[in-house]
Amino acid sequence: MILTRRGLYRAIDRERVRAAIAAAEAKTSGEIRVTIARFFWGDVRRVAERAFDRLGMRNTRERNGVLLFVVPSRRRFVVLGDEGIHARVPPGFWDEVAAALSSHFKKGAFTEGIVAALENLGDQLGTHFPRREDDVNELSDEVDFPA
Repeated sequence: MILTRRGLYRAIDRERVRAAIAAAEAKTSGEIRVTIARFFWGDVRRVAERAFDRLGMRNTRERNGVLLFVVPSRRRFVVLGDEGIHARVPPGFWDEVAAALSSHFKKGAFTEGIVAALENLGDQLGTHFPRREDDVNELSDEVDFPA
C-alpha cells in the first residue's frame, strides 16, 4: 500500500509523536528528530543520511543527535545516531530501538512504533547523556514531513 501525503498525515499522529520527542528529550541532553518520508524507490539509508544532514543533526553540542527516518508505505525505517552516541552506547543499543519500531510496523501501527522507540531512546540516552541544568533544545521537536 502506497500512502499519499494526505494518507501519511492520517497514519501518523504528529502531536503524539512531538509530545513523545519532548518527553524523551526531558531525560537527556540528546536531540531526537523524526522524519516521515513519502514512498520512494531507492536506498532508504542513503536518503536517511541526507535527511540527517538537512536537519542539522551533526550540529549539536555533544554530537548526540538521533534521527528516526520512517517510510511507512514501505514499512521501512532507519535509526541514525551521531558520532557522540556511537562512542558511548553499548552493543545492541540500536537493536533495541529497531525492535520497538519493527513489532509495531508489522501491524501497521506506525505512531505506536515511533512512540515506543522514542520512549526507549529517551531512557537509553538519559543513561549516557543525562540532561544538564544548562541544556537547551537545539533542534525542533516537530515531525519532519519532507516535500
